Amino acid sequence: MSDKYSKRKLAGSSITTVVSLSLVLFMLGLLGIIILNTRKLADNVKENIGFQVILNDNVKEADVQHFTKTLDASEYVKSTEFITKEEAADRLKKDLGEDFINFLGYNPLLSSVNVHLKAEYTNVDSISWIEKDIMQSKLVKEVVYQKSLVTMINENVKKISLVILIFSGLLMVIALALINNTIRLSIYSKRFIIKTMQLVGATQSFIRRPFVIKGIKHGIYGAVIAIAMLIGVLYFAQKQMPELAELQDEKMLASLFGIVIILGIIISWISTSLAVRKYLRLKSDDLYY
Repeated sequence: MSDKYSKRKLAGSSITTVVSLSLVLFMLGLLGIIILNTRKLADNVKENIGFQVILNDNVKEADVQHFTKTLDASEYVKSTEFITKEEAADRLKKDLGEDFINFLGYNPLLSSVNVHLKAEYTNVDSISWIEKDIMQSKLVKEVVYQKSLVTMINENVKKISLVILIFSGLLMVIALALINNTIRLSIYSKRFIIKTMQLVGATQSFIRRPFVIKGIKHGIYGAVIAIAMLIGVLYFAQKQMPELAELQDEKMLASLFGIVIILGIIISWISTSLAVRKYLRLKSDDLYY
């Protein structure tokens, strides 16, 4: 009976450790997904700002095509859109709800190129030198962009990133503490076995090895369960909000899942090694306290 009870107790301890590890790793993985998606969302917002390059009147179509191709080939441009005078007039008509050309008797608008920059170049300093570079072309009349909007978006992104970074750091510390305490409690129940092995002459490395191997296995099991839970959450979230699928990067997710497994192994390994070492150093009398 005592044998069965001991086995049941050990099995219960292992299950508790794996469940605790999986929940903590799930939290860390979920935080990683939020950080990745927040950054991608911030990049998407930045890349949608762009600016407008107003072209001189009566520019040749061949010159405009060459100009847009040059912009597309530059390191800072994500995409461009050429808008003719007629297209600009049609868009303004829809916005105003009336035909202003009939009232004025002519189309005062000019052809333009809408330029969307890559996220890393969407700041006031970068746009300033990009503006100077574009203005060197004889086709360009002026470059129009909202400086205050660019500044506001960059400041808000920095604030949000800082908050997420601080929150991530705190959650990481809490997660490590929870895993460490769970593993310590698991090793605590085996402290007499550790001391007995030590008293019969077993070396510290020999005693530590099976515990560390078991801890690594627990870390892998916990990580696999955590990854399954993360996939389930992502699947459910995308079902509810299909637009989230556009933010997902399969390579980044695969890397994140790999990090979750590595974290599970490393944290379990270190925590188990430290816990076993603690009880190896304790005197026999201290095991009862």
